[in-house]
Amino acid sequence: MQIVLANPECDVSDPLYYMYRDLALSAADRDWLDKEHLRYDVTVIPPQDLCGEYVKTKGHYHPCSPKGIGYPELYEVIEGQALFLLQSHTLNDAILVVAGTGTRVTIPPGYGHISINPSNDSTLVLSNLVSTAFESEYGEYESRHGAVYFIMNDGRIVKNRNYQIVPPLRRIVVVRGKDTSGRSYTGQIYSLVGDRQALAFLNEPEKYSDVFRGLLKG
Repeated sequence: MQIVLANPECDVSDPLYYMYRDLALSAADRDWLDKEHLRYDVTVIPPQDLCGEYVKTKGHYHPCSPKGIGYPELYEVIEGQALFLLQSHTLNDAILVVAGTGTRVTIPPGYGHISINPSNDSTLVLSNLVSTAFESEYGEYESRHGAVYFIMNDGRIVKNRNYQIVPPLRRIVVVRGKDTSGRSYTGQIYSLVGDRQALAFLNEPEKYSDVFRGLLKG
């Protein structure tokens, strides 16, 4: 993680976050997820000071589907408050998504993302549903030494000088009970397991552009 920190010499010995991948509550759910090429994960990010920077995940992009559209991802904030820092692969757009407990965030095609815990005393717990048809790509975040911006715990948002192009940062606050496309929902995202129509956009994003319109630029 040091390679993606605002201060790459920051010396922290504790784990920064914990990832629990490919979870299921029952054998039937496991079979359904496997059949639909989907994965349910939980990420736990305890509060921590990274030498003046909020604790965060490493950051990654998703590759394109066979139709040439990047794979999306669906997140839910189970506990705490989250910041999702998104940046388009073309670097013409950057978004800071503010999401509280019970909210959902869809990472649109073509955007890399990191998850941030902006709290000094509360643990952030996230869940996500994502296609298993690909592996995440971390290389660009590593080679650029992080995202386009660093979110500091004194309120500053600092540009990453390793990027020649740094787009202006848009800010979006997610409302509980409305997903990022404006549709109403109830329950946790795990309740969607078994509902192929609700989750088909994760494997076939080219058919569901309306799901992403709340975050996409333009």
